[in-house]
Amino acid sequence: MTYQSPFSTRYGSEKMRALWSEAAKRRAWRRVWVAAAEAQTAAGLISPEQIDEIKAHAQDIDLHRAAEIEAEIGHDLMAELRTFAEQCPLGGAVLHWGMTSADVEDNADVVRQRAALSILLKALKDLLLCFADRIETTADLPVMGYTHLQPAEPTTLGYRLSNYAQDLLTQFDDLVHLQSKLRGKGIKGAVGTAASFVEMLAGSPITPEMLEATVMDALGIEAHPITTQTYPRLQDYSLLCGLAGMAASLHKFAFDIRLMQSPGFRAASEPFGDRQVGSSAMPFKRNPVKTEKICSLARQVAAEIAIAWQNAAITLLERTLDDKSNRRRLIPEAFLACEEMLCTAISVVEGLEVDKKGCIEQLETYGPFAALERVLTALVRAGADRQEMHERLRQHSMVAWRAIEDSKPNPLPDQLTADTVLLHFLQPARIRELLDASSYVGLAPQRARKMVARIRERLLPPQQLELPT
Repeated sequence: MTYQSPFSTRYGSEKMRALWSEAAKRRAWRRVWVAAAEAQTAAGLISPEQIDEIKAHAQDIDLHRAAEIEAEIGHDLMAELRTFAEQCPLGGAVLHWGMTSADVEDNADVVRQRAALSILLKALKDLLLCFADRIETTADLPVMGYTHLQPAEPTTLGYRLSNYAQDLLTQFDDLVHLQSKLRGKGIKGAVGTAASFVEMLAGSPITPEMLEATVMDALGIEAHPITTQTYPRLQDYSLLCGLAGMAASLHKFAFDIRLMQSPGFRAASEPFGDRQVGSSAMPFKRNPVKTEKICSLARQVAAEIAIAWQNAAITLLERTLDDKSNRRRLIPEAFLACEEMLCTAISVVEGLEVDKKGCIEQLETYGPFAALERVLTALVRAGADRQEMHERLRQHSMVAWRAIEDSKPNPLPDQLTADTVLLHFLQPARIRELLDASSYVGLAPQRARKMVARIRERLLPPQQLELPT
């Protein structure tokens, strides 16, 4: 038995784990070697027989043999190179010609990063479309709004969900842009000058720039125009910041669901299976484990930014190797954590349990306080002195609040409809009507529906959009 990371089996999909597997990494390395050899063949440096043999063995990953060689020489890329060369009696002699390790590793890394972003963007798209469905069905459902974790004014659940969706839609566009801007090192040799390729291609009509462009075109990525031994590690920092931004949005959503699920708020809760166990000690518990997991993983992704920053800031001169060990874990685990958060969030949004009774009770308890603004406006319109009425309503609200703190029903409507000063300006029925905060939600329903339309217009092809009737 040996240690396994939780990301080996517990978090992330099989597809994402496979992408960051040891075998996939080595296939990506070999893809770079093949692309470079093909470009060198076009330049007349490698024979057709050699390139045919190299291409024929490009998928023959032998982890056992590579591990044997690495145990002897202490260099993982060279071990894979020798394993590949052993499989190619003709072509093996010219593999890695003119290249340094980062020409292979860095370009392969970016190829996999772009593929991983495609997986995340697909999951984020699915999550946003789930949000759109939920927002649509709850756009008109009034709930108590909170500021400073204190009751404030009513909103609707759909409008609250729209806030999370808006952030995530912004993250979607940011990640699309980030993916398009990820660049590889190119084929530039030991310190980025391409000196070995200048010598290699001397007298050839193929220039080092042309050879590099051919390789990068085969890999489907662009190259940084300037590199040292590696591509700028600032790119890793930008990548981690992009992933952490999405993690922040997911954390905000998950944390709020945890609050809404608590007895003090009672608005919505994450789904809980019929046979799910909430606690080993307390059989009645329905702990919000899905959203807690999202928050936990989001913290990890956010913490990785500091490491990426140091890798970018403390790579000395043309390159030091103090980034390599942490990068083996840093980027793959950030992607796996983000995918797990997205998939978990999809399950939460799809199975979200809305507590309509709890929403009503919260509005009945705290809504009348928020509606005092409406009462004040109506009193002033009826001819009352604004300052006098504000003080009178404040005194009533303080008395009512103490009753609520004593776990009594909110007495505010009865207090106001018995105040003869107020009744000089407004009828009791009108006061009770104004105190019904369920309709005091402003433009929340309309704006929630506009958010639904915005998500669908951005993410669905035109033929899948519903036509207006």
